[in-house]
Amino acid sequence: MTSPLLSQRIVSLPKAELHLHLEGSIQPATVCELAANHGVTLTEEEVRRRYAYRDFLEFIEAFKWVTSFLRDPRDYALIARDLGEHLLTQSVVYAEVTLSVGVMLLRKQSPQANFEALLRATEPFESRGLRFNWVFDAVRQFGAEAAMGVLYSARKCASTAIVAFGLGGDELSVPTAEFRAVYEKTAEVGLHRLVHAGEIGGPEKIREAIELLGAERIGHGIAAIHDQSLMDLLVERKIPLEVCPGSNIRTGALARQLQCTQAQIEEHPLPTLLRHGIPIVLSTDDPAMFQTTLLGEYANAARMGLREDELLQIVEMGFKHSFQHNRGERPARTDSRE
Repeated sequence: MTSPLLSQRIVSLPKAELHLHLEGSIQPATVCELAANHGVTLTEEEVRRRYAYRDFLEFIEAFKWVTSFLRDPRDYALIARDLGEHLLTQSVVYAEVTLSVGVMLLRKQSPQANFEALLRATEPFESRGLRFNWVFDAVRQFGAEAAMGVLYSARKCASTAIVAFGLGGDELSVPTAEFRAVYEKTAEVGLHRLVHAGEIGGPEKIREAIELLGAERIGHGIAAIHDQSLMDLLVERKIPLEVCPGSNIRTGALARQLQCTQAQIEEHPLPTLLRHGIPIVLSTDDPAMFQTTLLGEYANAARMGLREDELLQIVEMGFKHSFQHNRGERPARTDSRE
């Protein structure tokens, strides 16, 4: 069901999604299927209880729990097919999907075998109008050496479908400067550079990501609202924020930034950031874990007071700031504004 806040034009326009974690897209029924495949009995209600959090650290624990059922390439293929079917219902024609390779390595899995299974599972969606590209993601709290291992895995996979290296996890754990060598190597091997920053951390985390790591897009970045000069920098350098409003509510990140007990979606800084001229790409982050969809996030943006022309602008920016577009190859779509 689509929101009455959205026009049919917004609902039906082809869209890109650029901040989407594969492991956070696993619906409760699929979690139960994965668990059963590994001899564990779960109910969907048990999964839904796990998918409820009071803060960011509780979410991290739930993420660790659900990924414990991803044990072999068949598991990854299953969740990728499910994600593809879901994205088609949201009019998504292009997705840059983040893959937690840091977790695979921690669990002594083969990223190459898992990734090959993902490519096979998602290739048929190309003929249905949906293209997948991939972000190999390191976990910040695992440290710089582990992050370099993720980058090495990306190089070993040697696929043009891998467009970027990212750094997720707890941004308050390991200091940003410790990852400089990893990001220098990332640029050297020709991958784009992403960093989660300013989600629960302050604006200084965003500035560090840009100035120390050369981040080309910032995951979340809502803390920029506290620093006018940083907002100006994002505009000047045309660095997009990957904004995920539903996630910011569910993890308590927005409440933390606003220094309140419980934040409302209408209090989200997205309109202020957009109207300041900062490029914004709208995403779901972990859609199953936050019970959201991309159309739901556009409805959230409408609840914040964004006008139709601003929602259209955000749709367009999803394509403009994709790394497929930055390669000079525009994701296939029908448009928009004619």
